[in-house]
Amino acid sequence: MAAPNGERPSRPPQKRFFHRKKFCRFCTDSNIKIDYKNPIILNNFVTERGKIMPRRITGNCAYHQRELTVAIKRARSIAIMPFVTAEGR
Repeated sequence: MAAPNGERPSRPPQKRFFHRKKFCRFCTDSNIKIDYKNPIILNNFVTERGKIMPRRITGNCAYHQRELTVAIKRARSIAIMPFVTAEGR
C-alpha cells in the first residue's frame, strides 16, 4: 500500500548470505577416482529422482563433471545404477 505522500514504505534491510566457494571433490582429493563400476561414489551425484546433478550444485570442475556424466551413463547402461529410483516413480 502506498504512503499518502507518494513514497514507498521502507523495508527492513535484507540479510546477505555468504555462499562458500565449492571446490571440485576430485581435484582436491586425488584418492577418489571416477569409475563406472563404483555406484557408491556415483550415487552422491544423482538426485533421488535419478537425475544427474549440475555443476553449480555439486561444485565439480568441467573436466570431472563430464567424466562423472559418462560414468553414470555407462553404469546405467550395464544396469549397475537404475535410471529412476523407487522414490522417483
